[in-house]
Amino acid sequence: MNVYAIFAAHVREAVAALVSEGHVPEGLDLSRVVVEPPRDASHGDMATNAAMVLAKGARMKPRDLAEQIAGKLSATAHVAKVDVAGPGFINVTLEPAFWPQVLSAVLKQGTAFGQSELGADEPVNVEYVSANPTGPMHVGHCRGAVFGDAMARLLAFAGHKVTKEYYINDAGAQVDVLARSAFLRYREALGEDIGSIPDGLYPGDYLVPVGQELARQHGEKLKAMPEAEWLPLVRDFAIDAMMAAIREDLDALGITFDMFFSERSLSKGAVDKVGATILSLRASGEVYEGRLPPPKGAPAEDWEDREQTLFRSTEFGDDVDRPLIKSDGSYTYFAGDIAYHKDKVDRGFLKMIDVWGADHGGYVKRMQAAVKAVSGGKAELDVELIQLVRLFRNGEPVRMSKRAGSFVTLRDVVDEVGRDAVRFMMLFRKNDAPLDFDLAKVIEQSRENPVFYVQYAHARACSILRNAHAAMADLPKAAADYAGAALARLDDDGEQGLMKRMSAWPRLVEQAATAREPHRIAFFLHELASDFHGQWNRGKDLPHLRFIIENDRELTLARLALVHGVATVLASGLDILGVEAVEEMT
Repeated sequence: MNVYAIFAAHVREAVAALVSEGHVPEGLDLSRVVVEPPRDASHGDMATNAAMVLAKGARMKPRDLAEQIAGKLSATAHVAKVDVAGPGFINVTLEPAFWPQVLSAVLKQGTAFGQSELGADEPVNVEYVSANPTGPMHVGHCRGAVFGDAMARLLAFAGHKVTKEYYINDAGAQVDVLARSAFLRYREALGEDIGSIPDGLYPGDYLVPVGQELARQHGEKLKAMPEAEWLPLVRDFAIDAMMAAIREDLDALGITFDMFFSERSLSKGAVDKVGATILSLRASGEVYEGRLPPPKGAPAEDWEDREQTLFRSTEFGDDVDRPLIKSDGSYTYFAGDIAYHKDKVDRGFLKMIDVWGADHGGYVKRMQAAVKAVSGGKAELDVELIQLVRLFRNGEPVRMSKRAGSFVTLRDVVDEVGRDAVRFMMLFRKNDAPLDFDLAKVIEQSRENPVFYVQYAHARACSILRNAHAAMADLPKAAADYAGAALARLDDDGEQGLMKRMSAWPRLVEQAATAREPHRIAFFLHELASDFHGQWNRGKDLPHLRFIIENDRELTLARLALVHGVATVLASGLDILGVEAVEEMT
């Protein structure tokens, strides 16, 4: 039950009535008409810009058109009053008797309340994390992982058919460095004194068990091989070991993927998909042989003053055409990324969301250009950039991990503060803003800790329901059984406010999904929790407002219905964030 969508339909009906009566012309473009909460709650329950955006087409002054639309809306059921404000904004106030309908819908639909058909079951590929398999995941990966997973959950809740994908960067020089680093630990496991780790290799202790397992499986055999023979063996083994560790770290965050895609499979498999993609783009005219002009300012890493294979990315909005083949004949990273996204298109994904670190911001235009080229303009790539996480403990910076040696690992953070605190706090700030994460503050049991505050609201709701059943043993247990309670008795301002807040949930879901902003879910839950805690505190001071009134069963049932409704919406939102809706706080 999306009350804003319902009243948007009422606005369209009002305009249609004015058209049929000859007051306004036919063919008005209603696409920009919105119904939303007013900026100032004192102005009413909802507002519409209909007169402002339709006035030109209607050849009327906005305020004159607003007065006519307002007149039609005034006759709508449950509308208490309609006001025209300023140059032509229309504010609508609903009767208190309307809001119990929202609560009834929550109780009947349960955690499905707020689900949307916005996505129309359209396939969408969400690719996130995609960390190089060269070591443990660090706290920066953590934020991207949580954001991507919450985004995928949100899109699924909003009606999309979501595939969660991890791109394994298992090609290129970095995995050869991994292999050489693991081989050094292998020699160490055989008793050799390897001294300090040479520059250019990975120094972390996380490769010690990899070397030990290589020694257990192969004994001295690898040492007798030339590098050309042992390198691919050790590389594959080390990549598998690192990916197993990455999967464990992700599991600690409650994150799983539908698809792990190997970068190496693009060029090392049965078909050279990178080469095939370049040939296809050459045939359609998007790839050519040419020279790049020297870059302005500092030299660019991918510029070479030579004839080379270039992608016409400027044809699709990029700043400069991009090279696809290096001087040594190998493919550029960009060429591989084009082939990878073409593979997504070939798998039926015309909507793709990639979650990248903020340091990849300069790569966005060329990748969006490539997706347009390989899909004939049919596919859409949305790139969400994740800003850095600054880690603190009691206000002091935390700089490194014992295991990794140079950075704080994701697992260190999850093990210290728990999955729920990590997930909620990583989403309690917009992804494109830097995040300060204090390990001490996120486990405080106080109002200042948002994750505690929201989880405590759900636990408090569960506690109220347990206490009610202890006082009245014959109460219904299922939330849906309270839908028939005398909900009209919920006429206190705080009770009305809670129902109004819940009524915003379906609209909020659609807005957050459309904007790719799961942090809006976290903010909404915090507001709902605040309203609920506030009403509980009012009952503490004013006994007639308590949720359980033992000598008034009818009112108690209505208020317990409200508690069930709050708990349901909190649980639904927390599930989108991947956070547990706890029933008791320890």
